[in-house]
Amino acid sequence: MDGASGADGGFGAALAAGTLVLDGGLSNRLADQGCDLTDALWSARLLVDDPGQLVAAHRAYFEAGAQVATAASYQASRSGFAARGVGAAKADRLLALSVELARQAAEEVSAASGDGPALWVAASVGPYGAVLADGSEYRGHYGLSATELADFHRPRLAALAAAGPDVLAVETVPDLLEASVLADCVRELGLPVWFSFGAAGGRTRGGEPLAEAFALVAEVPEVVAVGVNCCAPEEVSAAVALAAEVTGRPVVAYPNSGEGWDAGARDWAGTATFDPGAVGGWVAAGARLVGGCCRVGPAEVAELARLVRGSAG
Repeated sequence: MDGASGADGGFGAALAAGTLVLDGGLSNRLADQGCDLTDALWSARLLVDDPGQLVAAHRAYFEAGAQVATAASYQASRSGFAARGVGAAKADRLLALSVELARQAAEEVSAASGDGPALWVAASVGPYGAVLADGSEYRGHYGLSATELADFHRPRLAALAAAGPDVLAVETVPDLLEASVLADCVRELGLPVWFSFGAAGGRTRGGEPLAEAFALVAEVPEVVAVGVNCCAPEEVSAAVALAAEVTGRPVVAYPNSGEGWDAGARDWAGTATFDPGAVGGWVAAGARLVGGCCRVGPAEVAELARLVRGSAG
């Protein structure tokens, strides 16, 4: 079966019952499927051009053992689609489509497996920097006011919430200002939310203490988990322990492969250090949502899922 939609406690209850396995990087899976992601819209381009590829990518992660699919809305926005000549109403429809495609994949896998675990859909809410497609989400501090950031985020959040995901995944948040804005924007949308920050050296990508970031968003009643994503795997253990200590909430952790993003070349460089075997330590420290981000694929998610379920058994 797939997860319940809306703020009915379904996702929160599942989180309270045990550790849930997230998917991996959507873009690297799409690249492996032969998709061209050089467009500024990145994976969101396929919402317009080839939505079937997104269903296939989500299905690959579910079949690998993921229980949560993250929709292709990270880099999607009205302004981003406007550059392609897409008006606001159609942009909102494409945002909703990202959720529907992930739900379709969940339904297909559930139908094939019969009595497998519940499958859930998270609507990805990337930071403003993701839409700039220049690596700004790894720096933050864009020079925008809180009002300008809220004007950007509110319409996309409303469109995503209306599509009925099980949870909003507010991801790769780089600094306290954007975290504060997003924390206000997600209130009373009627959905559970997780907040995950980019992290480096125990601080946000914008340079502020992670403890302050975690505490800020944990004050929002809708927030069911707090943690980190798209950071080096080596950052995770300390960040998980800190988030658990500061917030008392379940922790979310899904690092990238350990390689570094070169925004100019639009490519990854360096050595992969993601180790599924580290997940036991993350869970012991308080992580209840675990997976991978960029450059972590179905094979790594399958091993991570095997280890999580083995420890639960």
